[in-house]
Amino acid sequence: MLIDSHIHLDAAEFDPDRTVLIERARAVGVRGFVVPGVAREGFAGLLSLAAARRDVCVALGIHPLYVMRAAMEDLEILDAHLAAGEAHAVGEIGLDHFVADVDPVRQLEFFRAQLRLARRHGLPVILHVRRAVDPILRELRRAGICGGIAHAFNGSRQQAEIFISLGFKLGFGGAMSYEGSSRIRTLARTLPLSSIVLETDAPDIPPAWAPGQRNLPENLARYAQVLAGLRDITEEEVVETTGRNVQETLGGWRPR
Repeated sequence: MLIDSHIHLDAAEFDPDRTVLIERARAVGVRGFVVPGVAREGFAGLLSLAAARRDVCVALGIHPLYVMRAAMEDLEILDAHLAAGEAHAVGEIGLDHFVADVDPVRQLEFFRAQLRLARRHGLPVILHVRRAVDPILRELRRAGICGGIAHAFNGSRQQAEIFISLGFKLGFGGAMSYEGSSRIRTLARTLPLSSIVLETDAPDIPPAWAPGQRNLPENLARYAQVLAGLRDITEEEVVETTGRNVQETLGGWRPR
């Protein structure tokens, strides 16, 4: 089935029409939505969304761009939620070396702490890897966690293969739809399909057909078409394999 492996359905940008947009996505074949947390303040809303919708899978974590406003006590709250079995993954966590005003030392402190939580609770992680692939790979090698998803992957072939060897799937979405994104499109075309998951990251990373606009959940169906075209395979094979990849990564979670 067609599953969005990374979408921020709880974002304020969707407050006016969230339900309508979800149903529009379902109408074009999207059957499941993996929604990662970004800050402790949003955990309650995310859990409420998942309780109301059986097609939503929750990950909980503190995003690297939110660590400057987070408290160390937030990690204790995250630990309690994970211990209660309220999340299928720890995320969105990682490092961001693109935004200059976020302390890299504090990012690393929170990243390492959340990797320890993932290992303690036996959960996969959903990774934010912008301009920080090699430092993240170093930390993953030390952490010994249960794999996960490298969201919005934009690294090299060698880095991709290392992620795959560590049990990770790689997320492809809006960037793949731009003909000028030659490296991403080459990776999407040539990496094993068993290592790829589809994502929108909506409302962020809009596709080539809607630049500068709010990215929408329904765009995932067209991303499946793009990937099928790049690989010269059927859309059905893309949907079946990428959906299965998400479910296997998240411990067999199945949307309903």
